[in-house]
Amino acid sequence: MSVAVLSPSNAAGSRLEPLRVMVVDDSAVIRGLISRWIDAEPDLTVAASVRTGLDAVNQVQRVDPDVVVLDIEMPDMDGISALPLLLGKKRDLVIIMASTLTRRNAEISLKALSLGASDYIPKPESTREMSAADTFKRDLVEKIRHLGARLRRPAAEPTLAPAQPAHAPVARAAAIASPRTEHSKLTTRPFGITQPRVLLVGSSTGGPQALLTLVASIGPVIHQVPVLIAQHMPPTFPTILAEHLARASGRPAHEAVDGEAVKAGRIYLAPGGRHMRVARSAAGPVIALDDGPQINFCKPAVDPLFSSAVEFWQAGILAVVLTGMGSDGSRGGKTIVEAGGSVIAQDEATSVVWGMPGAVAHAGVCAAILPLDQIGPKVVRIFSGVRG
Repeated sequence: MSVAVLSPSNAAGSRLEPLRVMVVDDSAVIRGLISRWIDAEPDLTVAASVRTGLDAVNQVQRVDPDVVVLDIEMPDMDGISALPLLLGKKRDLVIIMASTLTRRNAEISLKALSLGASDYIPKPESTREMSAADTFKRDLVEKIRHLGARLRRPAAEPTLAPAQPAHAPVARAAAIASPRTEHSKLTTRPFGITQPRVLLVGSSTGGPQALLTLVASIGPVIHQVPVLIAQHMPPTFPTILAEHLARASGRPAHEAVDGEAVKAGRIYLAPGGRHMRVARSAAGPVIALDDGPQINFCKPAVDPLFSSAVEFWQAGILAVVLTGMGSDGSRGGKTIVEAGGSVIAQDEATSVVWGMPGAVAHAGVCAAILPLDQIGPKVVRIFSGVRG
């Protein structure tokens, strides 16, 4: 067994102390790299560096980390086996799954989200590639920081997300990441008067589970109009997510293909690593994919989808911004509203991270700010002609 441990603070928990991170990976090289990156950040510290899932389970109560970066493929006990055991020992533990980009690992990572993991991050294919993986380093540090942000806030008067029996891990993750914020001071606007002809959705951290909840409740809408989704994801993952969305909704869902027609009754998911836009053709709207630079540090990004859709559907757009880090979707949301369309944001209490929905909410472009379990029914009512 290889384990390095730093003793937890004697204090019950000064929320201004650095976030304590446990790194779990069977590669000593990878553990070393990630540990150095974390310790270089003033608000983060490595609480433990261990080799297997079994080591992590045995050490977690003594080490008392806030966040665990958990590899999937390890000897003795892999990440997916260790996940529920870790959460059983510390319910509010933030767990970020780490894996290389294979179909099997993508499947396992998405399964981990349904079991209570907070997020996932793809690892570069080799340690040589990792040594220069600036994007991986930036994304990992930001995920640790944002997902652990709740632990820096006063612990008094905790408020849990509304109960969602069919998707309990979503509620658990949301309760961990975001205490309820008073939204009464946020400005909302009336819904547009034009009947929507398309549903657009943007999401990031926490998005896969939120998307499954949403599509399961909007079957009548998918039958009427196309649904286009930009979820921040690397390659391989969208293919798997599309299969899950198809099962959850009972409607066709697939990774979008460049040049294909956009039709009602289908869910189109932006491919990993490519931006998805809507373009005009003689026969109607078509998918346009491109491999341009990142937008808002993301590819695919939400803003290109939102903004390009206005050129075709104009005021006939309803957009939903779900949980996610950053502000992607805010600029595109403004474009939609300026054209006469409408935007709904997920509320903070049910968001894993209230970055993206918070950005559109604070920008004053939302017609509604709702808990996740209320968004689907609201969307159905809007497409059936009910406003307000």
